Amino acid sequence: MGQIEWAMWANEQALAAGLILVIGGVVGVAGQFKGWQYAAYGIAAGVFIMLLEYPRGKRRKGTTLERPGQSYLAAVVKLFGPLTRNYYVRAVLHACLAVPGGFMLATVLGTVNLGIASIIYLLAAVRNEEWSPIQEQQSKGRQPGKSIHQPPTNPPPRPPAERRRKPEDDAEIEDAPTVK
Repeated sequence: MGQIEWAMWANEQALAAGLILVIGGVVGVAGQFKGWQYAAYGIAAGVFIMLLEYPRGKRRKGTTLERPGQSYLAAVVKLFGPLTRNYYVRAVLHACLAVPGGFMLATVLGTVNLGIASIIYLLAAVRNEEWSPIQEQQSKGRQPGKSIHQPPTNPPPRPPAERRRKPEDDAEIEDAPTVK
């Protein structure tokens, strides 16, 4: 069985936590709940988390599907170097960002999700995982769909392969007289 890449799980969890924090923050601010300042903080923290977590990291093995527009944010995340590349730093950052959201009911769900993401990032850091940007992949000479030489000429349902006409049989049939 293969190794689990915990950073991929933490990335998805933190991205969802950021969105939930933003939604909870909007509800708290729009409803002018008691302590709505924590909800405003939840909006700001959620947007920051989503911008930080939107670019996926490259997997150790296999291919990684890049999110649309990820390359622009990945350049910004890469610019901060070890502060964003190291998962110990991300675990502590997410844990610290989660604390103020726990003081308001509208942002508690986002806070819990962010805490879980922080724990998963800590696990990824202990297992020596590190964020690296996805590089543009070179074409390997073979493109998808090149293995199909000739598409089928007759629509389904087709007769079994042994009863199908061969291309050289077509010339004989064209020469035969047609009945009208």
